Amino acid sequence: MDSTTGFFNGLYYEVAGEGQPLVLIHGGLVNSGLWDDQFEVFAEQYRTVRYDVRGFGKSLSPSAYFSNHGDLRDLLDFLGFKRACVLGLSLGGAIAIDFTLTYPDRVAALIPVAAGLSGYHATTNTALRDELNAAYERGDKERAVELSLQMWTDGPQRKPDQVDPAARERIRMMTVHTFDLPDVDHWLQSLEPPALDRLAEIHVPTLFIVGDQDMADILKIGDLIVTQVPGAKRAIIPGTAHHLNVERPAEFNRIVLEFLNSLSR
Repeated sequence: MDSTTGFFNGLYYEVAGEGQPLVLIHGGLVNSGLWDDQFEVFAEQYRTVRYDVRGFGKSLSPSAYFSNHGDLRDLLDFLGFKRACVLGLSLGGAIAIDFTLTYPDRVAALIPVAAGLSGYHATTNTALRDELNAAYERGDKERAVELSLQMWTDGPQRKPDQVDPAARERIRMMTVHTFDLPDVDHWLQSLEPPALDRLAEIHVPTLFIVGDQDMADILKIGDLIVTQVPGAKRAIIPGTAHHLNVERPAEFNRIVLEFLNSLSR
């Protein structure tokens, strides 16, 4: 399948397909390669774009204050997308939610996947988080990457040897690259007020997708979304954790396409 790649305002993007626009936003440990098993499949039915969030992958690091939801708006403007279906995993899910709250007329459907949520503060797995952060701060990136895989890709209930090694290696390689990049937090402007107390403002078709082996905080965010976003639905992929689209791509793709296609009937 032919695709177009390029840069806009320091953001690397790739576009393929025809039809209604669909945007894929990656998580905070990885880059747009997260969607390798989705991009061409979705582009068979939708005008699909994936991009590297500022400071990730091939996108440039910031040198001025920015917001991720503002970057997404500017990218959609550049591509000529007036409205789009917005799908994001983890950090990407938080960006998708913030974008929907800020620019509701630009969103045709919202699909937060194992999503973060602006304003939500994690309360579980604190010991592992502390160990990961300590390894990163002392420059032991190999250990930090492995702990990150244990926390997110494996999830709290599985050991590394219980996870597909190919899926684990894909995430590991992207995480290694991410950990070599400069931190962008100094320049990042968060949504105010944050999404945590504003979910009831969302009035677009919404599907939360999650793996049952994911972190308790992610599962709780799913509870918040499906109880507070009017009409929101939830799909659970058993036997997967945070990177469920990499572990079970065929099932993930089917769930997404069935949801999106149901909206046009």
